[in-house]
Amino acid sequence: MVDLIGDIHGHADKLVALLLKLGYTQNGGSYSHPSRKILFVGDYIDRGPKIRETLQIVKAMVDSDNAIALMGNHEYNALCFHFQETEGGHLRKHLIKNIIQHYETLNQFQNRQKEYEEYLDWFKTLPLFYETGNFRAVHACWDKDNIQYLRQVLVNDRLNDELIHQSVIEGTRLNGAIEETLKGKEIKMPEGLSFVDKDGTIRTEIRIKWWEDPARMTYKSISVEPIEVLPELAVEVSELKSIDFYHNMDKKVFFGHYWLKGKPLVYRKNICCLDYSVAKGGKLVAYRLEEENNLDSSNLTYV
Repeated sequence: MVDLIGDIHGHADKLVALLLKLGYTQNGGSYSHPSRKILFVGDYIDRGPKIRETLQIVKAMVDSDNAIALMGNHEYNALCFHFQETEGGHLRKHLIKNIIQHYETLNQFQNRQKEYEEYLDWFKTLPLFYETGNFRAVHACWDKDNIQYLRQVLVNDRLNDELIHQSVIEGTRLNGAIEETLKGKEIKMPEGLSFVDKDGTIRTEIRIKWWEDPARMTYKSISVEPIEVLPELAVEVSELKSIDFYHNMDKKVFFGHYWLKGKPLVYRKNICCLDYSVAKGGKLVAYRLEEENNLDSSNLTYV
């Protein structure tokens, strides 16, 4: 029996409160449940006030077999921010916006370089996706072609140093698969339109609901975020790399990443996003998975 938890972003106090609410207790340095385990969908670091404590809790639960932890885009970004290029610089450029995104993590590990590098090594042990006969979990997007490709090239569904270096080469199959799996699918907004995201960055691309048929959607309805300037104009499917989408009859899939707001609800009988913006004053959310065929919003728990 599994409880799936969304993006934590260094909010250890809320994580502890949610674990206790779910019936987990601390025993021998790890939170555990007599009959259940946690599946974390990634993004443990950056933004929040207790990043080290969050990592301590999550890693201890994984080490004691009380949890499974997936890689999020923030863990991947941290690895790329740390890895040096052969010709100088880093795989993730040390631009101001990137430094700001990682600032809280770097600040909280000040004078703890060895500890931080040990966590970076641990990030490389995190699988990018998880699947059973009953459900799937991923940080941002389950695209069957991407997952099939990654199963062939990753090492036990994980990145190693060589693959991390290869993954940043734009235009490659690996780069595209990693980007969509950990960061979701995007399309360009209609000409002349833009919006300012949660971090103040001006963007001309929107994250899309990859589980919806784009041929039946408008720019406004396919956007994960409610963006006022988007028109009720049919999506230009030629802008998409693929028009495949996640069908109603596919397995239940859980993911985070999208900074949803309001009361947590399942999107569809087999679609559940667990990220409700805990790092922006929102909720930390879990789904208690039993043996139901269709997902039910009443199985969501949050603090």
